[in-house]
Amino acid sequence: MAIPNSSLHIISSSPSKFPSMTPFKFPSKPSKIRCSQNPNPPSPPSTLNLISILRIIPDWADEIKESRMKQTKSLYKHEDWVEHRSSLRHIRHLLSSLSSRVILSLVPPVIAFTTVAVVVASYNTAVFWELLPEFFPVLRASSLPYQLTAPALALLLVFRTEASYSRFEEGRKAWTKIVSGTYDFARQVIVSVETDSVLKMALLRYILAFPVALKCHLVHGSDTGKDLKNLLEDDDLAVVLRSNHRPRCIIQFISQSLQMLNLEPSKRTSLESKVTCFHEGIGVCEQITSIPIPVSYTRLTSRFLVLWHLTLPIILWDDCHWIVVPATFISAASLFCIEEVGVLIEEPFPMLALDELCKLVYDNVQEALTSEKKIKDLLDAKMADHASRKRSSNGHPTSGSGQATWPNINF
Repeated sequence: MAIPNSSLHIISSSPSKFPSMTPFKFPSKPSKIRCSQNPNPPSPPSTLNLISILRIIPDWADEIKESRMKQTKSLYKHEDWVEHRSSLRHIRHLLSSLSSRVILSLVPPVIAFTTVAVVVASYNTAVFWELLPEFFPVLRASSLPYQLTAPALALLLVFRTEASYSRFEEGRKAWTKIVSGTYDFARQVIVSVETDSVLKMALLRYILAFPVALKCHLVHGSDTGKDLKNLLEDDDLAVVLRSNHRPRCIIQFISQSLQMLNLEPSKRTSLESKVTCFHEGIGVCEQITSIPIPVSYTRLTSRFLVLWHLTLPIILWDDCHWIVVPATFISAASLFCIEEVGVLIEEPFPMLALDELCKLVYDNVQEALTSEKKIKDLLDAKMADHASRKRSSNGHPTSGSGQATWPNINF
């Protein structure tokens, strides 16, 4: 997330301080190659086997799903909420079905189980028309086991989705605390630090860089260097990029900057307490990312769904015959869609608009910096005007002269 520079020049334009790379030197004597060796061995021919053919559609669906996960999410505004609750939303959602990553990710299982239904229906039809020998039985079974296990499958899917949404909500709350803590930390620095303007600006850059670094740490495929290049100077960015844990490295920059500031002990203690919010945010987010819902629960749901739909055409044959094909298609598309949504929101951070949240914090801090001196001068002018109205020219207070500047507030 590249954040534009502001008029306050928080972003430094210092020259790059990366060390110059040592030029590569070829060996003075070329190595001897025997005649039996081939310096450029031909690559083995790529042969398409059955597994690679069967993986074409799943790999295509996974590639689309992962590419859609990397798309930038946006925060909702008033216009977005109006469209979100519009009465035309059902038509809009239906027309955009083919571009939904959830639906596209269901293409492999839905095609597979619909194909099984077609095979079962074709086999039973061939047996009914006596196209096969008599010892081939018709694949049919009682629907009673499905009637007994349907509530269990429904509860399993509900609990799976509810557990995933709890993780999503926990991640959202963690980032709400991080965003509010970042802005509160920056606000206190703006108000408390009156000297050391250079170090103050550097500290504000580190504070604004923390949520961006944490976002890159949590979302796979993020470009940390690109997202932080407009927030950190080149030498600071080089240190952050070389570190193993970049958010904690930025916290070290913040702590060292606080120690170097010429502050009263009470102010320094108050500012250092804000760093705790950053550590707590890292801990909560890393736990969500590192510890999924128990894998046995996810495997149980998947196995239940697969076995259910593999045997569904056999169960429905007596009542539906060839209608088992659309029935299996609808059932697989519906139930696997619920399970897929649970899997997607289990990792909440790619689903959240973290780029927009980081930019929102940046804009708010920039606005606070812009209005800081203006508000301070305005308040000083009001206080001076209030003092001048309370005293006469000879220094004695006056009563009832002039218009009241401050309202009378009775507590």
